[in-house]
Amino acid sequence: MRNVKSIYIAKGLVDMMPLNLAVLPWGILCGSLSIQRDFTALEALLMPLLVFAGAVQLVAIELIAGNASLATILLTTFIISSRHFLYGLTLRERMKNLPKKWRFPLGFLLTDELFAFSGHRRSYQNKNRLYYALSAGGSFYVTWFIWNLMGVLAGALLPDLTQLGLDFAIAVTFIALVIPGIKNLAILITVIVSGVLATIFHLWQWQMALIFASLGGMAAGYLVFQWQHGSKSVNKGTR
Repeated sequence: MRNVKSIYIAKGLVDMMPLNLAVLPWGILCGSLSIQRDFTALEALLMPLLVFAGAVQLVAIELIAGNASLATILLTTFIISSRHFLYGLTLRERMKNLPKKWRFPLGFLLTDELFAFSGHRRSYQNKNRLYYALSAGGSFYVTWFIWNLMGVLAGALLPDLTQLGLDFAIAVTFIALVIPGIKNLAILITVIVSGVLATIFHLWQWQMALIFASLGGMAAGYLVFQWQHGSKSVNKGTR
């Protein structure tokens, strides 16, 4: 039994390793940006330890440095993180009967990356698969902190790292997460429409561009999904 458990733990580490490495520039950017925006080293390191959300970290750092109001910071970070609510709803049926000692740590570790690993129908269905998820998510948490730590050190010793284009790592990471999930026409339409709208709204300099693009993409994907299932129903009825 221990050997099986060790195999699942090792597999979680190995499977998450490419994504752990992919977010290295992103983590360094978060850490260095904190220092360059006059955060203390302790404050900069508490971000990955307590917040553990790359996009939220970057936005919160800029808002705090710009003396934004607490309400603005909370509302903005809430909107950016709202997708995690959908992640939780998606996995609720699989995890609702787990004891709190499993649900709480897995809920904290449920990043975009771990959710991308949760598509298998048997995810979280037995103890070994729980160890797999905990290993994958835990390794991402540890490496994310290490990359941020490197960024904090680099931010104190080197020139402004924000000019090196490290933020491109954010786009690359999400592209790597999204592409394998395009498994049908509805999802493909969702991705295309979201991308096109995000580009257009960004050019128009809309502050809520990402949110509107996401809603537009989801609406388009839902319409295609309904159309596909409606067509199937009609075809079955004519046979």
